[in-house]
Amino acid sequence: MDQTPRFSHAADRQRDTAAFADERDRYLRHCSDHGASPTTLQLKRNELLWISRHLDSRASQGIGMEALLQIAQKRENLHGATTAAKRVVDIGRPWLRFLGWWREPTVTFQYQCELDRYITWMRDERGFTPSTVEQWARTTAKFLRWNERANRELAALQIGDIDDYFATQGTGRWSRVSIANTASALRGFLRYAAMQGICASGLAASICRPRLYRQESLPYAPDWSDVGRMLADAATDRPREIRDRAILLLLAVYGMRSGEVAALRLDQIDWGGRMIRIFRLKRRQPQIYPLLPSVAEALAVYVDTVRPLSSCAEVFLCMQAPRRPLKAGSIYDVANRKFVALGIKAVHRGGHALRHACAARLLAEGLTLKEIGDHLGHRSTSATSTYAKVNMVSLREVGSFDLGDLQ
Repeated sequence: MDQTPRFSHAADRQRDTAAFADERDRYLRHCSDHGASPTTLQLKRNELLWISRHLDSRASQGIGMEALLQIAQKRENLHGATTAAKRVVDIGRPWLRFLGWWREPTVTFQYQCELDRYITWMRDERGFTPSTVEQWARTTAKFLRWNERANRELAALQIGDIDDYFATQGTGRWSRVSIANTASALRGFLRYAAMQGICASGLAASICRPRLYRQESLPYAPDWSDVGRMLADAATDRPREIRDRAILLLLAVYGMRSGEVAALRLDQIDWGGRMIRIFRLKRRQPQIYPLLPSVAEALAVYVDTVRPLSSCAEVFLCMQAPRRPLKAGSIYDVANRKFVALGIKAVHRGGHALRHACAARLLAEGLTLKEIGDHLGHRSTSATSTYAKVNMVSLREVGSFDLGDLQ
């Protein structure tokens, strides 16, 4: 019997095993460290072996979507199923990103350089929070793309053009809050652009921002009884619900922002001293609060029984691999799921709605606006201490309602 084909196949297998073996092993170890199951690891291993066989020797110089799709098409032709091609993309792209070999699709954008420099200026020169940088950059990008589509040059931009943007893009679609936020973001960009000589001066001052009142958004809050329903619905032994209940309590009791919950670290919880240190995004300072019993219990159950083993310092992690920290958008989803599941009617259904509910509850309890502002971490010009500690006795009174109707 002719043994040549057998030897040829053996040689092929040996070459397959050697193709980018170290790169594949490093990525698989990374996935394993972040909680990937043995079944998932085996699936990734098989797909990466196939992808490696079809990568060019110069892959480290960059692989784009076009090249990956060609490999995916070969996989589909072999198996006759589009799901095979999808697996190649879904598994290959994260691997290439991990290696730093992935080449993101190039999107031609006339003002990309100006936007990139503005983002750098906001972050490095002005010291804006990451949330503000992300929001203002997104709003500014929309405005710049609108100008690009209309063939408007920033150097020739006039007040009427800005009015036209608000009229055509916002009428019937933006709320007063959205208009106000867009106005603030564009003022910031146009001031910067004027300083850089990109556009005429005075454009920023021409933007009229609608006045918003401190308490005007309080009616957006769900009723406090609905907050209790959300917490009761999450009081199960299901792992995701255990995690979500701890998140909901932090949002409702301390009025935390979604970004503050996502950024909460294990070392900010003092179990022995029954204290929790929250880094308030607007104040840019930590505040010390009493760790209320129901919150402490919910956090302890989550950390001790549900939270995946991880080197991450953040408290809340994804339930499925990769076990990375939750983002602010995921905190929104936690609250939104409960609003939808329970049919609770509210203008806003994310974590900020529970922050509003917290403020409305405190107002009903008779606290002053100053005390409520302190509890919610609002910025204060009188804050001079590095660690802004509000009155602990008052805060224990603020949180006392939790002992009765949020158990």
